[in-house]
Amino acid sequence: MQEIEKIYKEYYSVVYKYLMCLTQNVDIAEELTQETFYKMIRKIDTYSGNAKISVWLCEIAKNIWFDELRKKKRRIRVIEEDVDMPSEENIEENYLVKEEVSETFQNIETLDEDTKRVIYLRLNSELSFKEIGKVLGKSETWSRVTFYRGKQKLKECDENGKEM
Repeated sequence: MQEIEKIYKEYYSVVYKYLMCLTQNVDIAEELTQETFYKMIRKIDTYSGNAKISVWLCEIAKNIWFDELRKKKRRIRVIEEDVDMPSEENIEENYLVKEEVSETFQNIETLDEDTKRVIYLRLNSELSFKEIGKVLGKSETWSRVTFYRGKQKLKECDENGKEM
């Protein structure tokens, strides 16, 4: 039990910052951070130790966030079916922005595991390349190059308008 408390204290801020970047909402990030640690407690026996615990926790957090997005999408469809939504420009713009973000995350998910981890740790957890290298057991240069190459693949995908 003390080990779980230690993990919670040590990694709470990393998971929270990661979720804050994903959600852009303090309340949701806090709630999902709590849910992440709850799920960690339930699944601690499945942790193989192959990845750093921070990476494992961020994977759990990401999956919880994607589950939340899917639930939200289903609720929105139900609401749209029940209510005629006004066709305002900013609703359309918000939708397009959310679709772009969703598409970007879908494209990130098509990248290899190392590249995904580097991108998530860099963008969402705001870790330096040196910190990312340390978390993943690699060098700072490796982290930089992996991030750059992943970014290039995402740009190519965006420019071509197709998935990788």
